[in-house]
Amino acid sequence: MPPVVTVGLDGSPESLAAARWAAEEADRRKLALRLLHAWPTLAPEPVCLPAEVDQNYWAKRLVDTAQAELRARHPGLAIDKSLVADDAQHALLQAASESEMVVLGSRGLESVESYFLGDVSMPVVARAERPVVLVRAEPRKEQGPGTAAGRVVVALKLHGSPEDLLDFAFRTAAARDLPVLAVHGRSVPLHARTPWGVDHRFSEERTRDAHEQVSTALQPWREKYPQVDVADSIRLESPAKAVVQVAEGASLLVMGRRRHRAGLVPHLGPVAQAAVHHGRCPVAVVPHD
Repeated sequence: MPPVVTVGLDGSPESLAAARWAAEEADRRKLALRLLHAWPTLAPEPVCLPAEVDQNYWAKRLVDTAQAELRARHPGLAIDKSLVADDAQHALLQAASESEMVVLGSRGLESVESYFLGDVSMPVVARAERPVVLVRAEPRKEQGPGTAAGRVVVALKLHGSPEDLLDFAFRTAAARDLPVLAVHGRSVPLHARTPWGVDHRFSEERTRDAHEQVSTALQPWREKYPQVDVADSIRLESPAKAVVQVAEGASLLVMGRRRHRAGLVPHLGPVAQAAVHHGRCPVAVVPHD
């Protein structure tokens, strides 16, 4: 199968927003786009029946309507339609193994409700072998100073960030002609806290040390993608809070997720959990060893 970006369609505004994002990404990367709609009761194809008795009519209409819109926006993009008689989660995980990435809609939920992100999206994010991008349908708000508007934000650890994560972030930034902002958050231990905040000497030393390590991690990617502007943001607060706050208004937030060994229950770490639940921009979760 040629390289393809797969998007899951269910007719919701979120899935249509995901389809638009996926089409733009596929077009920029010179890949094909696959529109996937899965439902266990879909009839086997081909079905040559009048609309009034075709049980696949609404599924076909959903995919056809999306295809027509995306072809109008991206005339040169190769778009494939796929109706699958299968559980959506299983179908998307299968598609992920065959795709460069899978793109899904993500509901814009309030913080208390956000832990019920969806019966399909979260298991796919946690188990897929390829990157999964979650896209919300809500309009973007105007951003104030200090935000990452118009950037690809990548969350970095200091003890080595996997190549898959940085490759995805820089490839996306290069394709979209956007700068990269690497963000690293580090919690402040109790002994460094004072009644008026964080000890100034500790703050300077910790920030300088983190900046040096982040710069070292980014240097090979600066050389590989010289056309991409790169900056970093070191924040002395919890990594989850730092990532969500810095990525406000970003074009994309890129997170890493460890692949799980056989027998273990797939799950996301706390930073990835915070990003997919509370991040307001598109969030890419990239699996790595």
